[in-house]
Amino acid sequence: MAVRGPIRIWKGYGKPQRSELYLRWSLYLMPLILLMLVLLAAGSSVGQEAYRSTAQVSLVIGLATTLLSLRAYRTSLDHYLKRPTTHLRWLVLTGATALAGCWAVLLLGRTAGPENPAGPPFTVVVVSSLVASAFGPACVGLSMRQACLVGIAGRLLVVPATLLAGIDLATAAGMVVGDLVMMAVIGLSCRGCAWLQGVVWELDAAREAQAQLAVAEERLRFSRDLHDVMGRNLTTIALKSELAVQLARRGRPEAADQMAEVQRIAQESQREVRDVVRGYRTADLHAEAIGARAVLRAADVACEIDLGDDADGLPQPVQSVLGWVIREATTNVLRHSEAGNCVIRLRREHGRAVLELENDGVPAVPIPSQGGGTGLRGLRERLAAHDGELSVPATGPGRFRVLATVPL
Repeated sequence: MAVRGPIRIWKGYGKPQRSELYLRWSLYLMPLILLMLVLLAAGSSVGQEAYRSTAQVSLVIGLATTLLSLRAYRTSLDHYLKRPTTHLRWLVLTGATALAGCWAVLLLGRTAGPENPAGPPFTVVVVSSLVASAFGPACVGLSMRQACLVGIAGRLLVVPATLLAGIDLATAAGMVVGDLVMMAVIGLSCRGCAWLQGVVWELDAAREAQAQLAVAEERLRFSRDLHDVMGRNLTTIALKSELAVQLARRGRPEAADQMAEVQRIAQESQREVRDVVRGYRTADLHAEAIGARAVLRAADVACEIDLGDDADGLPQPVQSVLGWVIREATTNVLRHSEAGNCVIRLRREHGRAVLELENDGVPAVPIPSQGGGTGLRGLRERLAAHDGELSVPATGPGRFRVLATVPL
């Protein structure tokens, strides 16, 4: 059960959440790798009496800087993704700890080995690791210009300690150049990870906006059709009612004929409104298939459509209701999944037209449409008006399949 829990949580994540989890741990690995370098460098000198205290201090400082750096990476990434956080506090703590650690390691190394003016050989690795551990989170939590200024200033503040430790000027200059190169590599890597995660979230927001636009477009279509149907008829009803009133006041028998005409137009309007609501008025099978392909491809979903050779031979009511099924199913793909491909097939079986729609990218957690949400419930009602059926057969994990059947 302890193993199934994390696996179920992972499957419940969407693509942006999985991407962020991966990139976060990619950032966390950087200070851990630098800590490994400190452990290997300082651990090799623990056995030497002259350098034992310096090595022990290096291990403690390296561990403290790594823990602070992990927290700084976490809060800095949250800040980069525009989430509320206190990243500046952790950046300052990490930078101050790394700077103090560099001074302590260099000065202790000088006093520990008077016979070696350059100090213990591992001090170069320890100093470089501490500087890089503090610079990485700064590149994520600050702008690149600010991070570069802070990083260069922090590295220059270590130079006096290097000279006080007895290291010659040429060696100190070489250490500075090497650290700057390593800082550039780590800084670009960290910034690249943060930028990539920001792009992933922006794409997810764009996908959601596209799904909402698709729904809004359908609402506009419905309002436009309703206006076209009701506008003319209501105007006619108003005119004929006014005429009937005038005729009735004059005692003319034609008033009854006008009111009968009003009744007929009202009944006709009622029928046309039902057609608009059910989607029968404008839903065309081929037009909906072309529209579905265009919308899905715009959302970066590969769409394969096969209507067969005899789609035009289907009765017009069957084509209309199947066109509405394609429209609603396409909306569900955009709103309730992170599909990469979608397949739409139409075939004839035993005197019935069978429309099959299948897509991947379905989250592991249940979604409303699988349990019979309003979209599928509405499709079942429309199909039932033509003695049709809608079913959701079981498929493999991460896939969703809909079958709509209508008798010919």
